[in-house]
Amino acid sequence: MNKEPLNTPAELPAEFDRWNWGAFLLNWIWGIGNSVFIALLMFVPLVNIVMIFVLGARGSRWAWRNRTWRDLDHFRSTQRKWAIAGFVVLGFFFLLTVGIVFLVQSVIKGSDAYQLTMEQLQSNPVVAEQLGDNIVAGWFVAGSISYSGGGTGEASLSIPVEGDLGSARAFSYSTLENGNWTVRQLNLTLDKGGSAIDVLRQ
Repeated sequence: MNKEPLNTPAELPAEFDRWNWGAFLLNWIWGIGNSVFIALLMFVPLVNIVMIFVLGARGSRWAWRNRTWRDLDHFRSTQRKWAIAGFVVLGFFFLLTVGIVFLVQSVIKGSDAYQLTMEQLQSNPVVAEQLGDNIVAGWFVAGSISYSGGGTGEASLSIPVEGDLGSARAFSYSTLENGNWTVRQLNLTLDKGGSAIDVLRQ
């Protein structure tokens, strides 16, 4: 039995067969809502990498064939709502990701391991000779800080730094023992020239 009303064309007109943002952004959720169950291939590893683009390109015609629509305006309105929902979800996860990044940066830069590393860099004469005065850290610091029982822990940090004369990246490894942090390794790789300095031996 033909599921489509008699007042709609059997095939989706070309002007409506366009990229479907709802299918692209919400993939399997959109698929269930539009009876396009091939979208469940999003759960298959590797296949999902390709499927997300296939859904974006062919989603409109599949949705048209698999559901009953009152008319073209009903179809267009519904797919537009799916697209808006997709962008809202995308925006939410973007803001969530940004919030998490800011939180992680705040935790790292507020740690004793980070502060101690920066003190070592800012007080080392060889580092000052290479980078100049006013040595400060860049915005994004990579790495990890972990704590274990008994007041112990360790931290591995990658810190972009710059001064009046140049910039570099510092790599530090610190340990926490009896509640006190100690920088065990601290290397500085200059951006210009790429030469490395063992800060703790200078």
